[in-house]
Order: sequence, then C-alpha cells, then structure tokens
Amino acid sequence: MTAPVSERLDDPATAREAGRRKMDWARQHMPILASLRGDFAAGQPFDGERIGMAMHVEAKTAVLAETLAAGGAEVAITGCNPLSTHDDVSAALDAVDGVTSYARRGVDDDAYYDAMEAVIAH
Repeated sequence: MTAPVSERLDDPATAREAGRRKMDWARQHMPILASLRGDFAAGQPFDGERIGMAMHVEAKTAVLAETLAAGGAEVAITGCNPLSTHDDVSAALDAVDGVTSYARRGVDDDAYYDAMEAVIAH
C-alpha cells in the first residue's frame, strides 16, 4: 500500500514549511473559500464523511482540501497528473488534520495508480 507523501520525502519538514507558505498566500487570495471554511468549521456539514480527491495538487487545490476537512470531512487526495504535483504543497497538506495526501511529483505509472488506489481505499 502506498504511504502518505510525508513518509516518502527526504526532508518532509522543509517541504511542509515551503508548502505551507504557498498555501498561506493562496488562502489570502481566496475570500470565498475563507468564508465557506468559517461556515463549514461552525456547522461541520461533512462530519463523518470521507472525500477522495484526484486533482492537480498545488496551493489553490490544497486550500480547497483543507476547507473540506475544516467541515469535518476525512479527505484523501492524490494528483491527477504527476507532473503538476507540488511535493512541498502535498507535504503541507498531509500535515493538515483530517487530510492525507498521497500525491508525489514525477512518479511512474505504477506509483500513480497505487496512489489512486490508496485514496479509494482510505
């Protein structure tokens, strides 16, 4: 079974910090998601739900994933394209409560499909 990205990077702490900075910047420029995040955190509309995502893993989609988690969802995410995945953002996202990221940049076909299966099995 595929492990989350934080278990497969050489220096996950440095990657997480860089990814967190990108997510912070994106969050500041996404006021609608910020509003939804507040509503979701208060109302917990996804409490007990699991959401699987296959998307381009970068700062903006990471903010979406953490917004869903703030609403109570257990989120599992992987990249829909290994060439568009940002490992630093994936590592930062993996550190968010309620989110597990399996996305990693530049993986071969086998690892890509293993990550998809990990999201489905999550």
